[in-house]
Amino acid sequence: MQYIIGFVIALFIALTGVGAGTVTVPVLVLFLGVPAPEAVGIGLMFATAVKLILVPSQIVRGNVAWRTLGFMLLGGAPGVLIGSLFLKHLVTTGSQNLLNALLGAILVSTASWQIVFSLRPARQNQGTRDRSPLLSWLMFPVGAEVGFSSAGAGALGSAALLSLTPLAPAQIVGTDIAFGFVVSLLGSGAHWFSHAASQELLLMLIAGGVFGAIAGTVLSTRIPRRPLRFALWIWLMILGGQFLLNSYKVWAVPH
Repeated sequence: MQYIIGFVIALFIALTGVGAGTVTVPVLVLFLGVPAPEAVGIGLMFATAVKLILVPSQIVRGNVAWRTLGFMLLGGAPGVLIGSLFLKHLVTTGSQNLLNALLGAILVSTASWQIVFSLRPARQNQGTRDRSPLLSWLMFPVGAEVGFSSAGAGALGSAALLSLTPLAPAQIVGTDIAFGFVVSLLGSGAHWFSHAASQELLLMLIAGGVFGAIAGTVLSTRIPRRPLRFALWIWLMILGGQFLLNSYKVWAVPH
């Protein structure tokens, strides 16, 4: 099962540019029973490993806009460290149910916004004015969200690139994957020292993820991204709702 999960998640990352932390954490918590803090750490480490496979192919294809990536990391890098510290604080104070509720809220809000965004007519954004410097400010909360929940780098990063830059679709995917790799690397380093992670589970996910990343890279030019992304957001909204429902049940039980 773990190998299949790793394969499917990596396949979606390669095909859509999103899904690493956003999908991994709820699947680990809801289906495999992994505690949320450990799941966040594993999600970041898994995202780092998979994107390490994907980033070179994006660089070779010329799909990474380095100047834009620099602006994104200027805000995203410190943000992910602050998000990791916030998660550590919640774990230290024993706020497990609050953590699950926050993860559910993040999933539902991110998925809802992306569904609305996906319903907009497809457009080429070559005429968009280059406002890349704004990414430094916008990516700070995105980085914090990644450090706290491992979610958001691919989804929110690609939406910001589409709105603020004239990059072509392939460059948006490539630049966003590179951004996700760096912030996941920083976040996984912070979580590695803060939370125990199952190395066996991580290795099984990565083993399946290697084949998923390769398959997705081969198929990425043949399969349209928009329908896949839309289906992914619908599914994640359902998973986020499950997080919130479980947290409500715990709070509703008399103590």
